[in-house]
Amino acid sequence: MIVGVSTSNGVEVTARQAYELGFNVTFATDAMTDMDADAHIYSATRVFPKIGETGTTEQIIELLKNYDP
Repeated sequence: MIVGVSTSNGVEVTARQAYELGFNVTFATDAMTDMDADAHIYSATRVFPKIGETGTTEQIIELLKNYDP
């Protein structure tokens, strides 16, 4: 799961590299922010869904609780 304080820079760069390395990427969109609100919204709604799964922290935790390998 990826979270962070610079959605359009640190989070996005890290996520892209993880995706390119073959990791399954999950974004907790309510656990990240950016100094530029428009950049945050763009990354969260346009970029992240193309390279991973998105959801709130609560949604991700619920999915993990119900995970049965």
